[in-house]
Amino acid sequence: MANQMKNTVPLGGKAALPKEEGARLQTAWLWLGGIAFTFAVSLLGFGLAKVPGFDHVGPLASAIVIAVVYRQMWGYPEAIRSGIQFSTKKLLRLAIILYGLKLNIDIVFHQGLGLLALGAGAIVFSILLTLLLSKWLKADFSLSLILGVGTGVCGAAAIAAVSPIVKAKAEDTAIGVGIIALVGTVFSVIYTIVRPSLPISATDYGIWSGISLHELAHVALAGAPAGQDALAIALLAKLSRVLLLVPLCFILMYWMKRAGKLESGGKIEFPWFLIGFILMSLIGSYVLGSCIPVSEAVMGDVSNLTSFILTMAMVGLGLNVSLRDVRTKALRPLLAMVITSVLLSVVSFIAVL
Repeated sequence: MANQMKNTVPLGGKAALPKEEGARLQTAWLWLGGIAFTFAVSLLGFGLAKVPGFDHVGPLASAIVIAVVYRQMWGYPEAIRSGIQFSTKKLLRLAIILYGLKLNIDIVFHQGLGLLALGAGAIVFSILLTLLLSKWLKADFSLSLILGVGTGVCGAAAIAAVSPIVKAKAEDTAIGVGIIALVGTVFSVIYTIVRPSLPISATDYGIWSGISLHELAHVALAGAPAGQDALAIALLAKLSRVLLLVPLCFILMYWMKRAGKLESGGKIEFPWFLIGFILMSLIGSYVLGSCIPVSEAVMGDVSNLTSFILTMAMVGLGLNVSLRDVRTKALRPLLAMVITSVLLSVVSFIAVL
């Protein structure tokens, strides 16, 4: 009887639960608390994105800013770490999978093979130049690599996809996403300002925007003022780069193994979420809309859900950012990435003339 009493905990006069069960229940609540925390900060990020100034940055970067500020003021919420890490890792992969619905493979292959070649060139140019500049500037290699990938492919989604492959720290991933969001927004605004004075057609302007800008949102922001046709070709050019994310990830896996970037006995976890990305791309390209009618409103809701899930993941990453470390390691990679972005804009502009 005494032993039974030792293994129970009182719950307000009700029947006591075993200690093990009480501990599991507490762990579950803390796990849910961590997820709820990232959810709440994401909501704040979406709200902050409606404030003038932040409306051009977007909810994702806004949420990261809130998370970073929270970390500097109150520290990391250790008690709910498990739930936050769930958002950072599991929800991040779910967002990448759902992101595949935005890629219409059929359109890219039938109408955008030339754009596919331009996209491949933009990716190779961005990664190699960023790494060369980072070596010259003596910048942090890991952060420079993911910034080069984000610049060349599709911003935050690309950084999120390659970070676990190249063993990037969560802090570097968060910093990279924030830098991409900021620089991409500045570039897209500049594009809209200079567009009327450019000696190119609206279609060529759309191709230029889609090949050189960082995020889908940045391409949409820059392409919309040029008209629906220009926006459509801009998004198509951008999607051709998104399509190349999958082969790029496998190339990076091969490179990590050949370059001996793994610790003794270490291994690269196969990015199964990329298989989900491909499957969702196939479903979005050949099933939804043809075999299964789906309205644009529903697809818009799925897109918004994807953005929100990705934002929750970025909140978790933002909590890992130490501004003290940012000052010492992020400025040089940022400079390398900005120079690369400028040169990518110039070179891609010449290519579409």
